[in-house]
Amino acid sequence: MSWPFLYFSDEGLSLAELTAARLDGDLIDVGEAFMPTDAVETSALRAASLGRLIPPAVALTHVSAAWIHGAISAPPSRHTVQRLSRVRTHVRDPRLVYRDRAVPIDDVTVIGGVSVTTPARTLADLVRDLCRGEVRSRPAIEAMALWNPDLAGETAQWLQHAPPLHFKRPALVFLRLLAEREPAQEEVTR
Repeated sequence: MSWPFLYFSDEGLSLAELTAARLDGDLIDVGEAFMPTDAVETSALRAASLGRLIPPAVALTHVSAAWIHGAISAPPSRHTVQRLSRVRTHVRDPRLVYRDRAVPIDDVTVIGGVSVTTPARTLADLVRDLCRGEVRSRPAIEAMALWNPDLAGETAQWLQHAPPLHFKRPALVFLRLLAEREPAQEEVTR
């Protein structure tokens, strides 16, 4: 699908011309493409900008999915993807971090023609990573909690009914504490 507000380097303009337009202030970067500075950056545009990078057999997850949903403002330097089918696939792009465990199709939504984990699944994955010891996921967790204050409670409910996953129990404890913390933060800011 062609997107009217996305410009790729192989569609009429060279990378040098697009970069010059960005330096002039006419364009901005979005994922693997460029868009006009006065266009609204939507989830669909962010996802579509990665359409050529992401194979159809995988879904964007973790911080990449948080960026697509709009919870964080800057994309990660390497996008995280996870396979959709039971059959293993090979992803060999240095711009992608590939996770081999299949993500259930019920935990995926299609945005801009690209498969992306749902917000609840995205937050659950980030919290499970934090419980595993990956502290780099903490800023994305905080951003998602601010982006949608109800998401921590929804994610805890989703995770409670999810099939067995690594670090599920500590993630549930963390999510419940995060859900309880949100109203207190709102009262302080009033």
